This record gives sequence, structure tokens and C-alpha cells, in this order.
Amino acid sequence: FNKGERSMPKFVMGFIPGVFKAAFLEWYFFVSGKSSESWFFDSPLSEKGKTQARNVRKYLRDTNPDYSTPKEARLLKMLTGDSDEKVQLTTSNLRRAMSTIAIGLQDRLDKRIKGDQIIVLTELQEVSFNPDALSISPARKPLISSWMDSPRVKEIYADQMDVSKNDGNKPISSNGLERMQSFAKLIFEDIDAPNVVATGHSYWFRAFFQTYLPHTFDHVCKKNKLCNGGIAGFTILKKKTEQGDQYMIDPSSIVVLYGGF
Repeated sequence: FNKGERSMPKFVMGFIPGVFKAAFLEWYFFVSGKSSESWFFDSPLSEKGKTQARNVRKYLRDTNPDYSTPKEARLLKMLTGDSDEKVQLTTSNLRRAMSTIAIGLQDRLDKRIKGDQIIVLTELQEVSFNPDALSISPARKPLISSWMDSPRVKEIYADQMDVSKNDGNKPISSNGLERMQSFAKLIFEDIDAPNVVATGHSYWFRAFFQTYLPHTFDHVCKKNKLCNGGIAGFTILKKKTEQGDQYMIDPSSIVVLYGGF
């Protein structure tokens, strides 16, 4: 349902067949007793997406922090689990995001670091009305993995993801700005770690940069979406004011580690 890298003619030509394919699969899941599964809603990570996630895993495994800048080396160690700093992993409650972090950070997750759980958050759910941006995993209950996921990814869903803060599908009455504000508040007040890894979606991240970077600051992240599997880091600040807590990204802290915009 997303244009992605396709040209407009290719997107239009593939849209109608894609709808029929999704409808057929929904019917198949229903008659085969897999009514909790879906291709239309909360679409699973595609084969292309899996390849992109595996490329992230390879990059993290093969990149030597000793040959990186200090900022890059710090991020690398946080992602691989080799940092002395406390890091909390988080993800959107959409399956393609959860599978991305499960594949991309599998080497870290395989280490079974004590307390190293991935917190699933509605706040990180994509900013879109498309059906593939609607979560099918119920609030604070076991996650619904895809038939396309590997046994190890399904195991990560079951054993290494924390659903205690997952509010389920985003409310119809909510909007992206409210969820971004809620996420900013959550990382300062409800997460017991100074560093947070957030796995999410391109529109959401672009909107986050546009909202919390100074309006006069010009950067590609405010214009372009982060590519699939892309990794960027930054420092977010909080200031108490008479109007309430205000959040801002420190422009000088932005570092693009992998993929780019």
C-alpha cells in the first residue's frame, strides 16, 4: 500500500493486484483457522525488509568501533551490547518493526544480557491511515508473530519482548503529534535508562525530527525519510516551563550511522 521506491506508474499498476492478493490471503487465513493472522492489516516484514534487516545485522557485526568516530563508536557499542552504558531497546507495535529489531539486533539478543528486553510501544506506531499501519497485537497480551517469521524471530517475540506498556492499536482519536509527545515524555519518566534505541517507521521519524529540531535548523532529516534499516542517533533534551515540559533535539548531536536519509 506504500509507494516506496516504485515509480508512480508501477505503484498504480501493482495496487489493484495487491488488494486482490491481500483479500485472498485474508480469506485463506479465515477458512484455515488462522483468523489472528493478517496480510492486509499490520503487514509482516517483507522479504526485501528481511534482507535490509540482515544487512543491519551484518553491518553491526563487521564494523570495528576502533575505526569509527567517537560518536559512531558509542552508538555501535550501544547497539551490539558491548557498551558500559545502560541501554533500553524499544519498538513500534507493528510487526514489521518488531521483526526488524529482532533480525537486526539478533546477535545482541543472542547474548541474553540480563534484563535486556525490547519494550513494545504504541507511541512508536506509524503515522498513517493505511491498514498496514494498524496493529493486530492486543494490548498487554502475547504478540502475534507472522507465519513468515523464522523460529528465532518468533522466539524473540515470545521471550524477549516486553508488552507491559503496549496499549494495542493506536486510538482513532489520537494523532502522530500526541504519540510523539507521549514517547518523549515516556523516555524521560518511565524508562530507567539514559539511552534508548527506538525501532519504528520512516514517516514517524521524519515527523519527530521536524517537530523537535529547531525550526531554523536545516537538515536532510527534516526533508527526507530515514531509509529502511537506517540508523541515526541524537540527544533529546527536556526543559520545564510554565507551559509544561518542552522537548528539543540537540542539533549538534545528530549522527547518521548507517543507511542515511
